[in-house]
Amino acid sequence: MTVEPGAAQPNEAVARLETLRQIEQRVLWLATRIVDVANRRGGGQIKVGGHQASCASMVSIMTALWFDHLHSADKVAVKPHASPVFHAIQYLIGELDRSYLPTLRQRGGLQAYPSRTKDPDVTDYSTGSVGLGAVAPLFSALTRRYVNSHFGERERSRFFALVGDAELDEGNVWEAIADPATEGLADFTMIVDLNRQSLDRVVPDIAAQRLKRFFADAGWYVAEAKYGSRLTAAFAEPDGDALRAHIDAMSNEAYQALFTLRPAEVRAKLCSEADTAVFRLADRHSDEELATLVTDLGGHDLELLSRKLRECDGVRDKPAVLFAYTIKGWGLPIAGDPLNHASLLTADQIDALRATVGLEPTNEWDPFPHGSGPAELCDRIGRALRNSRDRRRCKYDVPQKSRPVVTNGEVSTQEAFGRVLASLAEVEELGPRIVTTSPDVSISTNLGGWINKTGVYAPTVRDDHGGGDRLLKWAPTPGGRHIELGISEMNLFMLLGQLGLSHEHHGERLFPIGTVYDPFVLRGLDALIYGIYNDARFIVTGTPSGVTLAPEGGAHQSTITASVGAELPGLHYAEPAFATEVDWLLCDALDQLWRADGSSTYLRLSTRPIDQGPFAAALDRIGEEQLRRSVLAGGYRLIDPEPDDRPAVTLVSTGAVVTETIAAAAELDEEGVTATVVHLTSPDRVYRSWRGTYAGMVRDVSTVREPSHLHRLVPSGERLRPIVSVHDAASHSLAWIGSALGSPQLALGVDRFGESGTIADLYELVGIVAGSIVNAALIAINEAVPRVHDPLSWVDRERDG
Repeated sequence: MTVEPGAAQPNEAVARLETLRQIEQRVLWLATRIVDVANRRGGGQIKVGGHQASCASMVSIMTALWFDHLHSADKVAVKPHASPVFHAIQYLIGELDRSYLPTLRQRGGLQAYPSRTKDPDVTDYSTGSVGLGAVAPLFSALTRRYVNSHFGERERSRFFALVGDAELDEGNVWEAIADPATEGLADFTMIVDLNRQSLDRVVPDIAAQRLKRFFADAGWYVAEAKYGSRLTAAFAEPDGDALRAHIDAMSNEAYQALFTLRPAEVRAKLCSEADTAVFRLADRHSDEELATLVTDLGGHDLELLSRKLRECDGVRDKPAVLFAYTIKGWGLPIAGDPLNHASLLTADQIDALRATVGLEPTNEWDPFPHGSGPAELCDRIGRALRNSRDRRRCKYDVPQKSRPVVTNGEVSTQEAFGRVLASLAEVEELGPRIVTTSPDVSISTNLGGWINKTGVYAPTVRDDHGGGDRLLKWAPTPGGRHIELGISEMNLFMLLGQLGLSHEHHGERLFPIGTVYDPFVLRGLDALIYGIYNDARFIVTGTPSGVTLAPEGGAHQSTITASVGAELPGLHYAEPAFATEVDWLLCDALDQLWRADGSSTYLRLSTRPIDQGPFAAALDRIGEEQLRRSVLAGGYRLIDPEPDDRPAVTLVSTGAVVTETIAAAAELDEEGVTATVVHLTSPDRVYRSWRGTYAGMVRDVSTVREPSHLHRLVPSGERLRPIVSVHDAASHSLAWIGSALGSPQLALGVDRFGESGTIADLYELVGIVAGSIVNAALIAINEAVPRVHDPLSWVDRERDG
């Protein structure tokens, strides 16, 4: 349902516009007061923050959008600093309880910036990290296009992003706009609050014209609401052309200053250096009339904004951008002040604003009187736009594995990933819902088999010009299930995040999987965190990883991504070594995507071929079902020697260095040391399991503590042994294990930038070859056991040969 002016009679249109203006003023008051109250809590000793000026510049835009344009199926990303405006509107239309209005930036209250997961009212997109909310609806529109292609057309949704002009300084915005995958998304409109101010300054006037050219060159429809109806009418009067030329020629700084001046000062400022025609036009108006006239901006003209929104809506072959010229602090005594970004109105100014809208302290939070025009419109809009969080989750049967267990040969985890994914394409119900995406690294991350089976997605069939005869079938069609992006990791994670919310935004569950070179996970980290914060569910595969990608050199060798994966909430990080581990973990990751208590998953993989023999031996010893449970829990005892009276050590490793760890265990055995190898498939899950045993006790000391998976991997009788951890990542990524067990530990890893060479070269350089592991084990034993039985310590014997 939509509420539009349509063919309203002139008197009806006038009445409707007056109703919108009353709502606009009430929204301005509520947004300003929400921030004011937040900063007066606790006596106002500490500034809580909030952005009254930034809210004010958005009031007219959001009033026109919500009360004269939106449909129930539309989705909107709100400018971060306009959060109080959004909540004010939600309150007026009945979507937010009155009790929340004084709770901005308070625990359990309204969040500082719009949040899907934390705010009490329904928010389509979280915003706050500037630039990300600006393009989230763009990738949501791409997701809707994909869903329509695969599951049939559904009710039309329009997607809006409300952004500040300074927000367009963020590079990720332009990466998104320039990507061919977002081309032709006609249901997306970006509305730019062009108030010409950033946090610290008035933006130079060249910026607006440059931005418009950027959008036009990217194939977007560009519209603007620059001057209001009164000023536009004045331009049509005698001497009006001269006035327009004069105002157009003014710098942003000079024009902005007009809003801070008294009417007589406005005349003097405007007419300085103006020609006689401007003087003649100015002389026909009083000081007050002239000041009101020349500060009449289109971004605060409700009728013009509504007309421009309909204009953008009529464009059916490309995205649109509407530049709405506004003033920061509009309607407030701080309007136009270059330093008003974080300014707060004084108590006297708040009292004056309250009186201006006809309210008193006793009724300042009240909605409009029942039966009034504004109350009826708010009620009608509330019923039309009423939204709710649909948390229903359909159950999906995800297999526990896709292929037979691999027990021989040499296979890399990246190769195994490609094979498993290709097999999953054939799984009924699940396969058609898996969608992959990659920033121009599909082939080099082993998506070739998947693409050959499922195809590349495009909204229309595209000629592959003979590609059907190639080894890789790259023929884009609406039925394809891989979305290829340009080289932008930010776009990858932004798209994964929106694909991962498809069930809520578009009514269809998707199982998104993205691949990226592991070191470049960090280039998209902000967008990755954004997606997880939004509670989006997806899988990302970082491959190849570590210095194991030896010939590529330090620029392509990741060292800290494992730590990032382990530390992010809502993300499960795993780093398998063997092919079947990849199968089990990927199937589990897919299963996690639809579960209420599930999570996203990050798989850190490698191109290094690994002998599958040790896994086969563990399989025979443990059994498939128990081994699978252990792999999903985070690890198992890969080498588990019988207890004896010799000195002993526990070697803990993960990922590609399992080969060196196994070799070190064999060498230690020859040296007379018993070495157990604990192989971690998910250091993250092992850590969370350990931490979970204490989390309840922190809150309640009477809580019964269950043993963690780590304590099952290293039972109490072995915790006096020293531990040596080995990882093709920063050494600290596993350095917590010893303290968790109460055991001495030496942590080996990559604590320097890499360089080109062979795997053996790089492993030796950073100290994770088998010999280094052996030496670390001997040092650890020497330091852990008093030298009472032998005049030569283990270290001495190793040094002396």
